[in-house]
Order: sequence, then structure tokens, then C-alpha cells
Amino acid sequence: MDLKNHDTGFLLKLLEQMLLIRRFEEKAAQMYGLRKIGGFCHLYIGQEAVAVGSIAALDLGKDYVLTGYRDHGHALVCGMSPNAAMAELFGKATGCSKGKGGSMHLFDTEHHMYGGNGIVGGHIPIAAGVAFKIKYNAEAGVVLCYFGDGAIHQGVFHETLNMARIWNLPIVFICENNQYGMGTDFRRVSSVLDFSVMGGSYEVPAKQVDGMKVLEVYEETAKAVKLAREEGMPSFLEMKTYRYRGHSMSDPARYRTKEELDENRRLDPILMHKQDLIAAGLLTEDEYKAMDKRCIAICDEAVRYAEESPEPPLEAMYEDILA
Repeated sequence: MDLKNHDTGFLLKLLEQMLLIRRFEEKAAQMYGLRKIGGFCHLYIGQEAVAVGSIAALDLGKDYVLTGYRDHGHALVCGMSPNAAMAELFGKATGCSKGKGGSMHLFDTEHHMYGGNGIVGGHIPIAAGVAFKIKYNAEAGVVLCYFGDGAIHQGVFHETLNMARIWNLPIVFICENNQYGMGTDFRRVSSVLDFSVMGGSYEVPAKQVDGMKVLEVYEETAKAVKLAREEGMPSFLEMKTYRYRGHSMSDPARYRTKEELDENRRLDPILMHKQDLIAAGLLTEDEYKAMDKRCIAICDEAVRYAEESPEPPLEAMYEDILA
């Protein structure tokens, strides 16, 4: 990827957003270990380039994001306050979902981030519904719908891809293939190893993308977003990425070798983008350290805010329910 094609401020912003996610997730892991965060908690460490690069191609004044339960990174890139995100992890009333959703159900309508959804693949038709709303109302928006490799074999993925093509909905389906569906290598459960070929079954344009390279993610998503916005054509991107932690905080990830993990750590999206910027003379080591220090301070403040925030009142149990 040629850095000269992009504004320096934009390139630095991509790095800082990835770094903020990494420091936020590390702090979340620390707080989970101290039992200040409970329930399920799925970290995004290693996959930062996917959310950062793809959401950079959106205009969140009119576009929308929906994702699964590994959602902290997407929420932060959409513009959710780290304070509101951390308070939600703590189950506090000041959290983005009033402390009722927790890690898997971050939600921010102001920034068009519609979850955070806990059911594997369950949000894929919901995302198509948002895209249908856009088309029905003749709006100019586009939807990005993220899911993991574990959702690929859910029938609802195939049903929704087919429906999106029949109706030509403005949606980009993004599979974040982090190599493991919980503790199972995707190659053990899939007869097809290049998921992007599945788009051909429904005449949906599809491509496999290196999800560890933030600029490649951005450029390929930008093409798909342009296709959706201008022609109402859905598309499907398989982002090949890797998570450095277990499936969730309760997973020690003993199903992979230390050698495999070390090999993939050499492809760390933050370090690769940082090195590219330094090599191009757009960043110094001291500037990177200052950026990192800012992100750490933001996450420390988020923890302070969450700890000092009130618990939801007892009567909140009866709010926001249908019956």
C-alpha cells in the first residue's frame, strides 16, 4: 500500500485508533482479572485493523455498523466514549446500555452503532433490515455487518446474502476470520477455506482481504462502500485476521502452539502500520510513545469513571422491557 496516496493526519488517526482499542482491551482484561467486570468478555486484541480500516470508509452521519459480541473495538471507532464503554463493562448506570448489556451488547444510536449482538449470526438479518430501511426510504447510507468465521456456517448468513442480492441492499458483509471459531480451527469445520468464494453462490461481489493491514482493509472496504452507495449492490469481504487472546476471558487458548502465536505476533497490525509510518518519515518513535501515553491515559480515566459511576437503581429492572 502506498502511503503517499493518503493524508498524513488520516494515517496517524488510523494508528491512534488501533492503539486506543489495544490499550482499552488490555485494561478491560486487567479489570476482568480483578473481578470488576463480570459475565462474558471477548477481546479484540490483534483484530484492530479490521474495525479501524473499514469504519474509516464510512460517513457515520448516514451509515451504520452492526457486529457480533466481540464489539468493543467497533464501538470505540464509531465514536463511543471510552468512559461509556468501560462503564457498560462494569455494569454501571452510566454505561452505553445503562449497565444492562455488558460486553456483548454495546449500543450507540447517536453514532449509528447498532450492537453488539450476543447470538452467533443473529444480527446478520437485522443488518439487512437496516439496509432495507435505507433503500425503502431512499436514503444515501450503507451498512457494514461484521461477524466471525464461526457464523459463516449459520444458515442465516446464506439466507441473508441471497436476500440482500435479490433486493440489492446497500450492505457490506464482513467476515472477520480470526482462524478460530471458539477453540476450533476453521479449517477443521469448513469444506471451503477461502470464504470469499461463497459470494459467488449469490452473485455477490466478494474478496479476501489481509485484515492485518489497516490500509488494505480501508481501501477494499471503500470500494465495497462505493458500490453499495452508488449502485445499491451488496458485497462480501473476508478479512483474514488473528486474535492474540482466547475466544473469551475464560479461554486459555491451549488449542494452538506458542510457535503459531509468535509467528502471528510478527504480523501485529499496530506494529506494522507504525513501522510503515516511521519508514516513510511520517512518525518518530517519540511521537509514537506520546500517542501511546495519551491512549493509556484515556483508558485509565475510563476505569476511574466506571468505578465512580452508580449501579443501576433497582427499579431499572422494569424499564426498557416489552411486557
